Amino acid sequence: MRRSRSLAAALALALAGTGATVGLGLVPQAAAITPPVAFTADALPTWQPNGVVWALAEAGGKVFVGGTFSVVRPPAGGAGSERPAVNFVALDAATGAPTSCALSFTVGGGTATVRALTLSPDKQTLYAGGYFGAVNGTPVSSVAAVDVATCTVKTGFRPAFAATVRALAVTGDTVYAGGDFLTVAGQQRRRFAAVDADDGTLRPFTADADEPGRAIEVTPDGGRVLLGGDFFTVNGTDTHALAVVDATSGALAKTYPGFIETNSVVKDIATDGTGFYTANEGTGGGVFDGRIALDLDDLGQRWRDTCLGATQAVLPYQDVLYSASHAHDCSSVGEFPDGQRHHLLAQPTNGTGKLGWAPDTNDGIGEGIGPRVMAVGSASGVRYLWVGGEFTTVNGAAQQSLTRFASTGDTGAPTVPVASAVSFKPGEAQVRWRTSLDLDDSALTYRIHRNGSATPIATVGADSLFFRRPQASWTDTTVAAGQSYTYRVTATDAAGNTSAASGSASVTVPSSPDAYPNQVRTDGAQQYWRYDESTAPFAADSSASGNRSGVHHNGPALRQSPGAVSGASTAIGFDGTDAQVYGDKRLTVGSAYTIETWFRTNTTRGGKLVGFGNNQDRGSSQYDKHLYMTNSGRLVFGVYNGAFRTVTTPAAYNDNTWHHVVATQGPGGMVLYVDGVQRGTLNATTHENFSGYWHAGGDNLNGWPDRPTSDYWAGQLDETAVYPTVLSAAQVQNHRALASAPADSAVDVTAAEDTYANAGAPGTNYGTSGSLAVRGSSFYASYLRFPLPAAPPGTVLKSAVLGVKTSTMSGAGTADTVSVVPVTGAWTETGTTYANRPTLGGAVLGSFAGVPDGSAVHTTALDTQAVAAALGTGYGLALSSAGSDALWLWSSEAQANEGTPRLTLTFGAP
Repeated sequence: MRRSRSLAAALALALAGTGATVGLGLVPQAAAITPPVAFTADALPTWQPNGVVWALAEAGGKVFVGGTFSVVRPPAGGAGSERPAVNFVALDAATGAPTSCALSFTVGGGTATVRALTLSPDKQTLYAGGYFGAVNGTPVSSVAAVDVATCTVKTGFRPAFAATVRALAVTGDTVYAGGDFLTVAGQQRRRFAAVDADDGTLRPFTADADEPGRAIEVTPDGGRVLLGGDFFTVNGTDTHALAVVDATSGALAKTYPGFIETNSVVKDIATDGTGFYTANEGTGGGVFDGRIALDLDDLGQRWRDTCLGATQAVLPYQDVLYSASHAHDCSSVGEFPDGQRHHLLAQPTNGTGKLGWAPDTNDGIGEGIGPRVMAVGSASGVRYLWVGGEFTTVNGAAQQSLTRFASTGDTGAPTVPVASAVSFKPGEAQVRWRTSLDLDDSALTYRIHRNGSATPIATVGADSLFFRRPQASWTDTTVAAGQSYTYRVTATDAAGNTSAASGSASVTVPSSPDAYPNQVRTDGAQQYWRYDESTAPFAADSSASGNRSGVHHNGPALRQSPGAVSGASTAIGFDGTDAQVYGDKRLTVGSAYTIETWFRTNTTRGGKLVGFGNNQDRGSSQYDKHLYMTNSGRLVFGVYNGAFRTVTTPAAYNDNTWHHVVATQGPGGMVLYVDGVQRGTLNATTHENFSGYWHAGGDNLNGWPDRPTSDYWAGQLDETAVYPTVLSAAQVQNHRALASAPADSAVDVTAAEDTYANAGAPGTNYGTSGSLAVRGSSFYASYLRFPLPAAPPGTVLKSAVLGVKTSTMSGAGTADTVSVVPVTGAWTETGTTYANRPTLGGAVLGSFAGVPDGSAVHTTALDTQAVAAALGTGYGLALSSAGSDALWLWSSEAQANEGTPRLTLTFGAP
């Protein structure tokens, strides 16, 4: 066990500015990561042993590594070759490479191992404990002292421990040990003992335990010793797994009977200036696997983290507690549910909430525990967090049993945001994205770029953690009805590392409100999944302010058409096996709520449509407030309040047509509506109260009445919404009616032909050019032809918007007004030159009042009546100018993304 040190200096951080002029490239690198985290999550190249690392200690820029191994080798791609290292190696803290200090820990019978390393307060002596009988041939008995300067065994230090030593702590004159031993130097010392730091003679300290000791630490004032292990008694007094004793006599100062579960043990103890911390591991059900913080003044509990996952080591550093475990279920503290293992975590020393530092390993070899020990080393002003154990990968890359992270040099960029955009009424477009993941930064800055502009139109800050990546959103209130816009989002961490831009999210602003979704938002939906995404895994929340997005799991089928609601919205398809969408945000449900969705199926195996459960991608152990279908096709709305309370429809709905279902619960009890008609009620006003996640498409139904063959839904869902209130019958009926109301639909038409004429080359055709040009003097004019569709039956053209994109050449923009006019003469893309350019109509259909430099999409509304008159034909437009400042645009032949000129036509009810 290392000797704890109080390290109080805090890191400073200046967040990256909003940077109105920062584009899609990298932002200048900052000096630090998100405080109070002190280390990056970027693993550094480090030599690696071929076995398990059990112990670490640091002195003078060297890190001493003990364990059960025989060789060390360079990291992948590193220089050097494998060399012997018998259960010990000394590495340079700055390079991770071996130093000249070489010690072999061996034993005559059995397998030698080094389980503990610690340094004297002056860092001149390294003490090692474990199971070994010699160091470089010098006889010892499971504990040895090494002169750090010469890397030689101190022969005058000769304690005699009769079994494995698992933990060490040292003061100026005393070495404390814990382990499996029952005697020291032939005298009874059961599992804990103390010896003189100079010659190893036995001290009178007696703290006899009935089971092995695994952790030992001295309080900063030197007056007390903290003991941890498997024991149930110390000096004959009940105190399980943890005890505090006098540093001189070993007499009990504090006991902890019933404090830690009987099937759990303490694996590690560490201290700082105000408290001490335990790492705990349990076996079987009902275990305690997490961390406890206790105060030094009264030795009482400060907080307890009940995450499950066998904590092996704790390290307090600069007000942060770093821990090594394989945490897989932190739902008891309001964090991630049972699922994937996470091996390295950080949390404030004054609380239990996780911080944004989460590099990861795998379980590895041996017991499959992962990391087992941590230590901080420093060199040349840089501090390094070293982690050892039995893992074989770090952050997904091969690296065995040993790695390190630095206090500087954060180079890992956040993951790329997944973005989408919607508009439900004129003058407003909502941009939504799933927040990015950065393993050492929780506070990220997002920049939203519109129409390809390098200058962001907005900057938004949002927090995310590896287990909580909520939706963030921003509403653009500067959009015009009938016009189309594209958005991209980048994420920047505190060190200035910037992700690539998200995929382009396109939206056309309607000329009138989109009736159904607008009403769902108006009626107060807090979660609204429309299922219009074309890429996994982000299921966007279209509610006005909920930001309760979902995650596609096991590949549901996206963009199923037609959807349940008129317009361009699509549905989502589920396979009835394991596909679902689960909520990304842990929450609780109040006493009043409404569940609403549309469904279509012909299944005879039933399944859950929508429900609330305490897990995400695994079957929930608590599940309630759900809508499911029986094998016969009847719908069930169920809650649990001490008994199963269900409302079931008399009719079946597995007829492969779209149906609307709404379930409400509140002070008036439970009500179930199908297709706007009340189909059942029940006087049940309460439900099971727990924290969890909404699911669509499936989750556990074990034990519920009329449980179907499948817990998962085989069919389609659309427009799933959850409200924090009870919708009235009138609101339900209104939603049903609005679903079939005509909705505006937008059609993008790209230019089928485009070219330009140049007075400076009167006989040259530019039909294959990647550019278009416009100028009055000397003359350029551009010509575009669009194959216009006919208006869909029952609709008229409500708006027409021309979009063009400036090229990336310097000075591509213009200060002059560019007019859009009809082409009345004949022309072709491959035949037009300045000499035979077509005649133009006199009426101006629209105009660009100057276009700024910088490659971006620019739009202008055209005369709707003029375009409507040309529907169903090939429609020619020209761009012309009277000025002398040229405008340069991408043509349909350009390779640039979004470069092709296009018309966005919006059709709707007359």
